[in-house]
Amino acid sequence: MKHLSSQIRDRYPCHATTPIPTQPENDLQTNGLSAIKRTMIGAAAAFIVGATLGFTTTAQGEPAADYEPQWTADGELVLPRDFRTWVFLGAPLTPNALNDGNAGFPEFHNVYVQPHAYRAYRETGTFPEGTILVKELQLTVAGDDPNGSRLEASGRGYFPGNRNGIDISVKDSKQFKETNGWGFFNFGHHAPPYAETAPAAPKDACAGCHIANATDMVFTKFYLPILQAE
Repeated sequence: MKHLSSQIRDRYPCHATTPIPTQPENDLQTNGLSAIKRTMIGAAAAFIVGATLGFTTTAQGEPAADYEPQWTADGELVLPRDFRTWVFLGAPLTPNALNDGNAGFPEFHNVYVQPHAYRAYRETGTFPEGTILVKELQLTVAGDDPNGSRLEASGRGYFPGNRNGIDISVKDSKQFKETNGWGFFNFGHHAPPYAETAPAAPKDACAGCHIANATDMVFTKFYLPILQAE
């Protein structure tokens, strides 16, 4: 077997005149095994950290599990972290001033969905099991007109202000049979911080409206420009 110094001299002739200490073959094997052990320990530690944070990655660095619903021991939904990095579907608005001061949700409804659920809908036209739709409410900036609008550089309109609550729906046909396969959760209708977990809302709180007015329990018609975007 060629010594390491000979191998280096053969590959890099410019170093041929500089003596390079050789290392015994058994030392190379020992150190090589130590390096492999260090690599394996490092990889295991990285996996444990990733699992603790709720994700793992593929060889290409992409998420292996794309934001599945998380539940507490007593069945409450855990508020997803970083949902604002998901796919943004739209922001319907029903301001108080256009609804006799009594709009059910007078804020912008900023709606997000997990990337894999978005891709699945585009392929099948149906949201898959485990879909999470997050609706974060955002107040409008105070208006200067009786209809609640205000004048800004872009013109007269309604402009987003402070965040003011979160509602979430989860598709789980087995768990939510009584509400057409979707569960609804309220994490607070107020400024942050929001609740960290929430129980499923009663049927007449949210699901009833979706059953009566939505398509497959989702107001999809407001999100089609994004869901069907080329």
